[in-house]
Amino acid sequence: MGFYRRNYYHVLSCMLLALIPINGMASSGLSPTFYSTTCPKALSTIRGAVNTAVAKENRMGASLLRLHFHDCFVNGCDGSILLDDTANFTGEKTAGPNADSVRGFEVIDEIKSKVESICPGVVSCADILAVAARDSVVVLGGPTWTVQLGRRDSTTASLDDAETDIPSPGLSLDDLISAFSDKGFNAKEMVALSGSHTIGQARCLVFRDRIYNDDDIDSTFSESLKSNCPDSDGDDNLSALDETSPAVFDNSYFKNLVDKKGLLHSDQELFNGGSTDSQVSSYASSATTFYKDFAAAMAKMGKMSPITGTKGQVRANCRKIN
Repeated sequence: MGFYRRNYYHVLSCMLLALIPINGMASSGLSPTFYSTTCPKALSTIRGAVNTAVAKENRMGASLLRLHFHDCFVNGCDGSILLDDTANFTGEKTAGPNADSVRGFEVIDEIKSKVESICPGVVSCADILAVAARDSVVVLGGPTWTVQLGRRDSTTASLDDAETDIPSPGLSLDDLISAFSDKGFNAKEMVALSGSHTIGQARCLVFRDRIYNDDDIDSTFSESLKSNCPDSDGDDNLSALDETSPAVFDNSYFKNLVDKKGLLHSDQELFNGGSTDSQVSSYASSATTFYKDFAAAMAKMGKMSPITGTKGQVRANCRKIN
């Protein structure tokens, strides 16, 4: 009997160890049907609001997608990026990667207001960000994926973590791989997620050094950008991350990389004689392959260190704690 008892507890302990989260990716407490009873119209309400916002301004789709990314990479998908500064903490909005760059807060406010009107105190801001990101990709022609739901909102934010945890547009390939690995993503997933740059725009400030100093750039492409991005002025002037089809979620971003027309230094690093060249070529040749991998990586990102159960809160106003 002692042998069987010891064997039983050994098997049980192995089963429990298998449930321990790795790199904050466990989806404990999350479910795609989390609101099916408590707020059955939540998803359609979010989708309708996103569609309206993107119809008014195509760029908003990219902005909402980026909000979700920048939220998840700083202490998990907890809505912390939405918090305004308080007397107790300085939020993430003024961190280097976010200041004068991350946008879409008013759209999230509008979505939250609509959802609160039908289901007060039920749907978290973190979940709204996750669903809005997916719906933004879909409305711009990209793939869909199942969004796990049930995240709760953080009650604090961290300026310092936002400064260090969001990958810089000036990183080398090795540093990109390392930065994403720190968050639980492999190189393949990093390249797939980078494909989000098939929509949206970037400020002159973050690509000026590339167009004036990098060698791995098409000369006609770089010259075409310099009038809008002088070498010493125009920091806030915008250029499309994907000049071919900036308002459509497709695989043109990867085709541009093959042609040495990546806008950001970190973009072109994905196709510059390194280990990810073949994957970029694969995505450039097949939008279907890119869509599949992107959707899988986004679903995984949405499960980064969620706050669930009775922890955190469901904010009534996404900009401040209750």
